[in-house]
Amino acid sequence: MQLKIMPKKKRLPAGRVALILFLCQMISALEVPLDPKLLEDLVQPPTITQQSPKDYIIDPRENIVIQCEAKGKPPPSFSWTRNGTHFDIDKDPLVTMKPGSGTLTINIMSEGKAETYEGVYQCTARNERGAAISNNIVVRPSRSPLWTKEKLEPITLRNGQSLVLPCRPPLGLPPPIIFWMDNSFQRLPQSERVSQGLNGDLYFSNVLPEDTREDYICYARFNHTQTIQQKQPISVKVISVDELNDTIAANLSDTEFYSAKPNRERPPTFLTPEGNTSNKEELRGNVLSLECIAEGLPTPVIYWIKEDGMLPTNRTFYRNFKKTLQIIQVSEADSGNYQCIAKNALGAIHHTISVTVKAAPYWILAPQNLVLSPGEDGSLICRANGNPKPRISWLSNGVPIEIAPDDPSRKIDGDTIIFSNVQERSSAVYQCNASNEYGYLLANAFVNVLAEPPRILTSANTLYQVIANRPALLDCAFFGSPLPTIEWFKGAKGSALRDDIYVLHENGTLEIPVAQKDSTGTYTCVARNKLGMAKNEVHLEIKDPTRIIKQPEYAVVQRGSTVSFECKVKHDHTLTLTITWLKDNGELPSDGRFTVDKDHLEVADVRDSDGGAYTCVANTTLDMVSASAVLSVVAPTPTPAPIYDVPNPPFDLELTDQLDKSVQLSWTPGDDNNSPIIKFIIEYEDAMHEAGLWHHQTEVSGMQTTAQLKLSPYVNYSFRVMAVNSLGRSLPSEPSEQYLTKAAEPDTNPTAVEGLGSEPDNLVITWKPLNGFESNGPGLQYKVSWRQKDGDDEWASVVVANVSKYIVSGTPTFVPYLIKVQALNDVGFAPEPAVVMGHSGEDLPMVAPGNVRVNVVNSTLAEVHWDPVPLKSIRGHLQGYRIYYWKAQEGSLKRNRRHIEKKILTFQGSKTHGMLPGLEPFSHYALNVRVVNGKGEGPASPDRVFNTPEGVPSAPSSLKIINPTLDSLTLEWDPPSRPNGILTEYTLKYQPINSTHELGPLVDLKIPANKTRWTLKNLNFSTRYKFYFYAQTAAGSGSQITEEAVTTVDEAMASRQVDIATQGWFIGLMCAVALLILILLIVCFIRRNKGGKYPVKEKEDAHADPEIQPMKEDDGTFGEYSDAEDHKPLKKGSRTPSDRTVKKEDSDDSLVDYGEGVNGQFNEDGSFIGQYSGKKEKEPAEGNESSEAPSPVNAMNSFV
Repeated sequence: MQLKIMPKKKRLPAGRVALILFLCQMISALEVPLDPKLLEDLVQPPTITQQSPKDYIIDPRENIVIQCEAKGKPPPSFSWTRNGTHFDIDKDPLVTMKPGSGTLTINIMSEGKAETYEGVYQCTARNERGAAISNNIVVRPSRSPLWTKEKLEPITLRNGQSLVLPCRPPLGLPPPIIFWMDNSFQRLPQSERVSQGLNGDLYFSNVLPEDTREDYICYARFNHTQTIQQKQPISVKVISVDELNDTIAANLSDTEFYSAKPNRERPPTFLTPEGNTSNKEELRGNVLSLECIAEGLPTPVIYWIKEDGMLPTNRTFYRNFKKTLQIIQVSEADSGNYQCIAKNALGAIHHTISVTVKAAPYWILAPQNLVLSPGEDGSLICRANGNPKPRISWLSNGVPIEIAPDDPSRKIDGDTIIFSNVQERSSAVYQCNASNEYGYLLANAFVNVLAEPPRILTSANTLYQVIANRPALLDCAFFGSPLPTIEWFKGAKGSALRDDIYVLHENGTLEIPVAQKDSTGTYTCVARNKLGMAKNEVHLEIKDPTRIIKQPEYAVVQRGSTVSFECKVKHDHTLTLTITWLKDNGELPSDGRFTVDKDHLEVADVRDSDGGAYTCVANTTLDMVSASAVLSVVAPTPTPAPIYDVPNPPFDLELTDQLDKSVQLSWTPGDDNNSPIIKFIIEYEDAMHEAGLWHHQTEVSGMQTTAQLKLSPYVNYSFRVMAVNSLGRSLPSEPSEQYLTKAAEPDTNPTAVEGLGSEPDNLVITWKPLNGFESNGPGLQYKVSWRQKDGDDEWASVVVANVSKYIVSGTPTFVPYLIKVQALNDVGFAPEPAVVMGHSGEDLPMVAPGNVRVNVVNSTLAEVHWDPVPLKSIRGHLQGYRIYYWKAQEGSLKRNRRHIEKKILTFQGSKTHGMLPGLEPFSHYALNVRVVNGKGEGPASPDRVFNTPEGVPSAPSSLKIINPTLDSLTLEWDPPSRPNGILTEYTLKYQPINSTHELGPLVDLKIPANKTRWTLKNLNFSTRYKFYFYAQTAAGSGSQITEEAVTTVDEAMASRQVDIATQGWFIGLMCAVALLILILLIVCFIRRNKGGKYPVKEKEDAHADPEIQPMKEDDGTFGEYSDAEDHKPLKKGSRTPSDRTVKKEDSDDSLVDYGEGVNGQFNEDGSFIGQYSGKKEKEPAEGNESSEAPSPVNAMNSFV
């Protein structure tokens, strides 16, 4: 029968027997211990326990030791083969075998050479039960050859070029470790630019001037012989472009010089490996090393990826500045294409390495030793895997099983040997060999056929003492073949102990999980097999635990005083108690000042060095407890001035009374820094839902050091405490231990529940989901329920997760629904949620407002009334009513509607009337009304038309004065652009303006409305007139337009003026007047700059005629005359442009407006006496511009 380990709390039936030997603990079936009690009559086949490695490299300077150790009963004998033939050690005086062992020692230090003993060795250990063999041990001496001598030429290259310094170390056994150093044995610095490859070569992606040196030396260290070999130094010189050009010019006289650019940047290229692809083969379990080194300027950076896969996270490492990728414990799954990418600012290249992972054989199931009883069955299984698949072969006692002696109880089936009805002669050692081209595995497994009655190896009447409430383990080490069954009994007549209270271990041990006082007593272990029975009694005593009932307390004492610590202990009186005091976890100082008396420790003449932690340790033979207190020593001298600061953080946070929804937190306050602590602030972190985010939990008084905290379910709590005094808040304490509360059903339901439709036939239910803290447990979901408010339907519901919206389709249009959303998790449902009302989707209103009525208030304002639309026809939430209105021609409402610009006014809510402002007078309008809901507008009501009454017209569009004569002027005008009604007539008012800017009498003239031209006759010659012109409707007078014009001069008068002008006295007078005007102009200019008032202005103010008033624009009446607007003196000719259209101009109020040169004169008092004229350039004579500049005769007339 095969040896097996029994499952816990179970036994094999007596018919299936195997041998297990237990000595206080379970012993593996692979090794049967040779206990002294059994050595006399227990036999065992050989087992190899120690051997040299398969590939054994030796130091040729020391003796060769080839190990082979084995055990068995009787003790095995040893023999060796070398290179497949028997190795007769007796014939070689240099070879000895260790007594009682198979270990060989070859003494080559006295004579002989290690190379003589190279070969393949195998050890055989044999006794009467079989023969075990070792692995094939390949013995080879290590080699550390010298470097071949070579002459190395100095290397000269240009700054920025790439460089590879070859190492090519000599082949050694094992291969050497390569490194580069200088003559001072200092390692050469390496970086992303300069690095050593796996082959030992030194690679430069680009060289710099600082790379120049003459001592690049490659070293090879052979660890086995502890020797280092050195290559000849390599000299490297890096020169700049200028140096290179100088060299070319001096030595070669070459005209082709290098570019002046010092470093020619270039994209990356690989120095190793070559080409675009390469292959790599590695064995399973080894370290896979892939390398890519690139050159380029700037220095390239290397990246690695695996095509169609990810690099293994925990087994991938980057070496040599990421130029080497290493994967440890490589397996077949790591086969594939790996791509290295070299990149710099100018480009990138990649190289693909195809990796194939082969495997030397490895065990799936190695054969296990079999201990069987005569007549039983068993099997040896040898299963291995590899790449390629290994071949399995069997040997018996070191001989291929095909030529081994035949055994009728044995049958070979591939990787399994099946045994049936074994007898004592079936005992043997079998070898399984699994091999492929990459290696082999060899395992020895014996079949030992024994027949032994049960034996109990635990000493009889062993006494076990256990502290109450702790586990008790009662041993019953046993041996037998077939495997005995074990039973335990308590007391003399007790029944067998069952598994429900006790634990029966496979090695026979009885475990009482929680020993109580009533567990005390005698226990009997009984072992049985078909060959007999054995029993043993052991005794169990339960002791009271040791407890410290009064712990030492924290003390602060002054230097030089005495301090005492008390430690009272209660223990089981049958146990011996020892109390030991420690200081800072070490022994008390050997000082007479320390006195220990029973449960007291006293320290006299306290010193600063006495401060620290004092621990009371109470020991019995079964348990130990301890308690500590801190002693702080302070100076007795006056206390220095206190330092006031925020408190130190609390510490020693502890969680107790841990319940489902509450826990007690306690802490030790930190130093208050001379300002009493006012309160403590407690914060919590939820590591499960919001790790790193701290929330306010509660606040407690500064007198408290504990707090009962209310908790929420399914939260991984950590707490921290901050102390607050009058100066501020302390830093947070260290977090407490984490406490995960049990999951529970949610306490709350989602908020902000709404039901609105996005389409006429759906209902969109939305809510604000619970956060992780509110979920109270895993598997948070929402039960969404709905039904029509006015129907008798049952609630429909659906359960959803990870959403905050659910759409109900196929609903009637705009129907009220009752909605509720309830949270649930894996534990249960939240409380019944509140019911909210929502509506399914809206549709456009079906009906237009009726009975639309229009009441015209005045020419620009109308009031509209309508009847409301029934709520059912609105089919949505009423937003308001919208009035569309437009100006239309009578009889063309439908024909031109497409081109009419409509205006819109919206009235919110349920209003049924509204005002339309800003209408145009005397216009034909049409309007309609529509109801508006959340979806849009409904149909329009039938168009209603209305007319606005007449209003006052705007000013005439233009006013021109043409054809001036001696006594007449002709006026032309365009009607008002906005007549705002039917024009009834025009009103023309005009008045003359004399040379002193005084206004003459106002003449009022009515002109028929159908006229656009009017001639005024019987006017004074050479006289300026001002005109006021406006239109009228039945509603009143409109805005006026003004203009000025001048009648022409008489020709006879002009002739006399010319004659007078030729007189000498008149010329002299004019020169004097001109000089006087120049002086006055200068004086006036100076006074004007000082803010003075024009004399002309004062004159005009003095002569203002209160009866002559200009017309106001707003009401057509006449107001006070002001020269700041229409009545200030005109510029030369007229204030109107050449087309005679009226334009407003700003008032200059400047002296220059009153004339220049000889065109204006002043009296002695400074008043203006010249021709009333402006300063504008002369324009073509047209209307009021018929007269030229005043002649001297006119000036003379003004003096008379």
